[in-house]
Amino acid sequence: MTDMRTTIDQLAAKAMAAIQGGDAAGAHAAADRALQIGPQDLRALLTKADVLAAQGAAREANMYYGAVLQRTAAGGPAGLPQDLAAGVARARAFRERLVAERGAQLQQALAGAGYEAGRSDPRFTHALDLMMGRRKPYMPQPKTLYYPELPVRQFYPRADFPWLDKVEAAVDAMTEELHALLHEDAGFTPYLQSAPGLPNQPDYPLIDSMDWSTAFLWKDGEETPNAARCPRTMAALADVPLCRVKGRSPQVMFSQLKPGAHIKPHHGFVNTRLICHVPLIVPPGCRFRVGNEVREWERGKAWVFDDTIEHEAVNQSDRTRVVLIFDIWRPELSEEERGLVATLLETLDAYSPSRREGD
Repeated sequence: MTDMRTTIDQLAAKAMAAIQGGDAAGAHAAADRALQIGPQDLRALLTKADVLAAQGAAREANMYYGAVLQRTAAGGPAGLPQDLAAGVARARAFRERLVAERGAQLQQALAGAGYEAGRSDPRFTHALDLMMGRRKPYMPQPKTLYYPELPVRQFYPRADFPWLDKVEAAVDAMTEELHALLHEDAGFTPYLQSAPGLPNQPDYPLIDSMDWSTAFLWKDGEETPNAARCPRTMAALADVPLCRVKGRSPQVMFSQLKPGAHIKPHHGFVNTRLICHVPLIVPPGCRFRVGNEVREWERGKAWVFDDTIEHEAVNQSDRTRVVLIFDIWRPELSEEERGLVATLLETLDAYSPSRREGD
């Protein structure tokens, strides 16, 4: 090992001397020989990167600098010899500079092609952000059923659901019925409740807590007494394509999140449905994240999202947040598929313990 270390160090020094002397071929030969001896050796990788960078081969140098950063990702430059620690910093600076230059070139080219952030198709902006490393990708991870060949969307376009117009138009009426439930302190129970005989998360602060509570109008596919107390809310949902699976759906609820409460990142059960939020009481400072997109609720403005993509909610205000939540079929599923999915889930549930799902 000592001989190998010494040889690589000598070859690295030879490569740098060759670069300074204008001998590009000699520099590459020494760097390549060092890599042959130690393909994953940090000094060998850094030497090859430096040689390529000196020759103006930015793309190739970037690949080797990337390998240097991967090799040091866990511990960083701590504990490295001073020259190698400086090399790691040089690799990071090179890649950051290259990303900035590439970004500027892309912006110029895209602007020439008519691209404008905020106006152009948001799907392209999402792809651009992913490629540039400004956002990371999130994929559906359903706990029970993954249905293949469906679009992967965090939030769906509002225009895809014209029936939401009727729902949003009833926000004032729904809020009145909600206030009646809150005033009477009726119908709201902790959303997460410990279940005797089943595994629980005793360290999760919202279990058995009214900080995250719900008043169900439909629960596990059946109407509750709260439905009769909220007739205008139910009427507003008359044209909604609610997901219908016996013992499971629809789920229609007022979801209450108290000040300071945080619903930790989690995933839903099946990607054959989508979740709708209709904000009713939404003080500033209440945020909701699905994948890599964060939004704040606005009273009366509904949205639709895929809950099998990681999501979380937080109330950082000093007041309670309440949202009407219900689940709908994925619009991409045919009537036949919906019936078959319902049969599949109903049959599975007949052999499964009770589950809880939703937001």
